[in-house]
Amino acid sequence: MNATTTSSCLPVQITDRRRSGLLVIEWSDGASSVLHHGRLRQQCRCAACTQRRRSGQAPAAPAALADIRPVADKGLNLVFADGHDRGIYPWAYLRELGDERA
Repeated sequence: MNATTTSSCLPVQITDRRRSGLLVIEWSDGASSVLHHGRLRQQCRCAACTQRRRSGQAPAAPAALADIRPVADKGLNLVFADGHDRGIYPWAYLRELGDERA
């Protein structure tokens, strides 16, 4: 991640398009990230999901978002339809995931 990305990691609008399974984040620098719910679930960095990947287990199955909870000014806690609710996604990580798709 470069300095430009770090300084522009503040969202100005977050839209959950549940029907299409997309989370859209508009950033303060004019960029936007379109993130598929299923990919967000598979990219969770909580301790349990990280351990699962490190042990060579398959990633979690894709799941739709059920709820979005702000974590102060740091990022989002995403709750998925499969019951997983431990993932905290910092703004910089969400931006990074969106930049990978661009």
